[in-house]
Amino acid sequence: MEFIESINWAILAPIVIIQLILMAVAIIDLVKIEKANGPKWVWALVIIFINLLGPIIYFIFGRRS
Repeated sequence: MEFIESINWAILAPIVIIQLILMAVAIIDLVKIEKANGPKWVWALVIIFINLLGPIIYFIFGRRS
């Protein structure tokens, strides 16, 4: 319980908000495109479970040119 009280939420909140926005944009983009580099369900798992880096990896490697 002491650990949660010691977290500086003023620093952590913007990172969490950016992560959620990036994840939402990546999922919306994944749903809208016709084909991705690989199965869409794998990219959805990467976006959701690899926190901040998952959406970035999707935008770099997952989208077809």
